[in-house]
Formats: sequence, structure tokens, C-alpha cells
Amino acid sequence: MQFGIFTVSDVTTDPTDGSTPSEGERIAALVTIAKKAEEVGLDVFALGEHHNPPFVSSSPTTLLAYIAAQTSSLILSTSTTLITTNDPVKIAEDYAMLQHLADGRVDLMMGRGNTGPVYPWFGKDIRDGIPLAVENYALLRRLWTEEYVDWQGTYRTPLQGFQSTPRPLDGVPPFVWHGSIRSPEIAEQAAYYGDGFFANNIFWPKEHYMKLVGYYRERFEHYGHGSADQAIVGLGGQAFMRAKSQDAVAEFRPYFDNAPVYGHGPTMEDFTEQTPLTVGSPQEVIDRYAAMREHFGDYQRQLFLMDHAGLPLKTVLEQLDILGEEVVPVLRTEFAVGRPAHVPDAPTHVSLVAARDASLIAPAAAVSP
Repeated sequence: MQFGIFTVSDVTTDPTDGSTPSEGERIAALVTIAKKAEEVGLDVFALGEHHNPPFVSSSPTTLLAYIAAQTSSLILSTSTTLITTNDPVKIAEDYAMLQHLADGRVDLMMGRGNTGPVYPWFGKDIRDGIPLAVENYALLRRLWTEEYVDWQGTYRTPLQGFQSTPRPLDGVPPFVWHGSIRSPEIAEQAAYYGDGFFANNIFWPKEHYMKLVGYYRERFEHYGHGSADQAIVGLGGQAFMRAKSQDAVAEFRPYFDNAPVYGHGPTMEDFTEQTPLTVGSPQEVIDRYAAMREHFGDYQRQLFLMDHAGLPLKTVLEQLDILGEEVVPVLRTEFAVGRPAHVPDAPTHVSLVAARDASLIAPAAAVSP
């Protein structure tokens, strides 16, 4: 089971003192947060992709490469990479390059994004969102797995004998998650390829996401990748913690009430009741997230959003200390209890290379005298 954090890279005014970090300060803070995540024993740091204020992560590979140079074990991911508005050729090259720089500590999450205007900014039509996601990803896979590619599709110019460079590290592309909060077509796509499915279940009641994850599991089995409970699932999450619940609630309330995503909407109490947001003691967070497997089955990756809504860097680092030292160790133990042996761990570059090598050895062994 992998645990980590993801960030949307928002630049938001702190509602308690009116201060707003500069873009440079926020970018530097993201590096500090990633390094802290590794320090406290987390497995994953994931970075969103946005091309509009108040967000600063317009070039995830640039920032993740910089973080890779300052970490040694942290898996670097995205949350998400825009498969609809990015050119698949550029994605293939950028993430293969990042693979080499990070010595394989890279995977990525494909998504359509949650900002409608991004489509015309890159010459696309939002009405083509699903077909773009399907066609672009089909091309991306070929660019990573085939040496030379001939291609003709609907949404980009044809390719003839094209070779993307550099080639994936060790001949094995980064593992891909497909992120969605509402689209069964994306769950279908993830299942068809045997990729991971990430349900960022931070906005709506769990029943909605249980249907999406359940559908993905059924289709994963249908396509012959394994049993439904072997499908690769990731979930989002949010938490704010203090030793005393009442202190956590009092401290986080102004940030919740003014957050650019969900501020000025439901009360914090209503939102925590209906979504995974947990504001309270470390034990309350443990209890809430240990129960996730009852709703979603055994899964492989849990990411938390910790640095949004104008929270000062000092507070975020304190939250990561609590998460890494008090919460995650207990959750690792809890999730290991009763986990079936046939349920896989989240893929890593090392495990994917080993699986590839084993598949090459097996046919040779079958014909040996």
C-alpha cells in the first residue's frame, strides 16, 4: 500500500492574516513539501497540471525533475497530466526523460482536467474531451512500446516512422493511472489497458465513487487482466489534524470557509460528513481511512491533499509530520491485516521491469530441453 500527498499548487491568500505568497514562494514551498514527504516516510508526491491562475504547476515535469534531484526514494507522479490538451508525442518524450532523470521513480495520472477554458487555449474543443482522451492515450502507448510509429487519427497530424526519444528507461514505460471523478468511459479505458484507476473522491459522497470503482473492477476482470479484486485502485483524501479535535476544527475553519474550491458552499460539518475530508485528531483520521477498504475493497494508493486553501507552509509541514509519524504507520498496519496474498501492490518501475523480464524468461523455459 502506497501513501502520499498530492497538490493542486494553488496560490491562495491566507484568510487569517491576509498574506499571499508570490508564485516563486509557492513553487519553492512545493519543493520543500515534497522533500518533507520523503523525510516523514511517505511514498508518493503528486503534482497537478494547470494553466491558469491561481495555480502555478503549468510544467509538472520541470518541477518533478527538480524534486527528483533532491530526493532518493519518493515516487514522483502527476495529478493529473492533461491527456486531452497535451500532444501525446510531447508527453511520451517528457515523461521518458523524467524517468531517466529520476532513475525510474516516476508514474503519471492521465486526466481531462477540471478547467473548461483550457481546451481552446490549446486549440481543442471541450466537446471532444472523451474522444481526445481515448485517441491520444492510444497513441501515447504506441509511442512508448513501439520503436517506430505510423499513425493517423482524428485530432492530430499523421506520423510516419516516428521514433520518440528518449526511449523509456529499461524499455519499460511509466505506470499510468487514469483519474476521474465522474466518467465511466475513463474507468473503461483504464480497465481495457490494465492500467490503474484513481478516483479522486474528495468532492462527492462515497456512493458515487463506489459505483465508478466497482465498474472499473468489473471491466478489469472482463478484459482478462486478473480478478476484480486485483485491479489497481487509488483514492484521494483530505485531512487537517491537531492533538485535540476542537483545536483542529477551530484552526481549519477559516481556511475551509474561504477555500477557492469549496469555500462559501456547504458547511465544514456537512462537507466532512459527505466526503473524506477529516478535521480532527490523528485517531479520527486513522479510523476514517482504515474504513475505506470496507467501501472500495483492498486498494493500492492513498493520496492526501494537505497544502491548499492558503495554509501557511509551516502549518503544512506540521501536518506532514503528523501524517507521516502518527497516521500512516498505523494505516499501513491496518491495511495489511487480512489483505489477500493475490492482491497486488501498486506497480513501481522495479516491479514492472521484473514482470517484463519474467515474461521473457517463461517462454524460453517452456521450450528448453
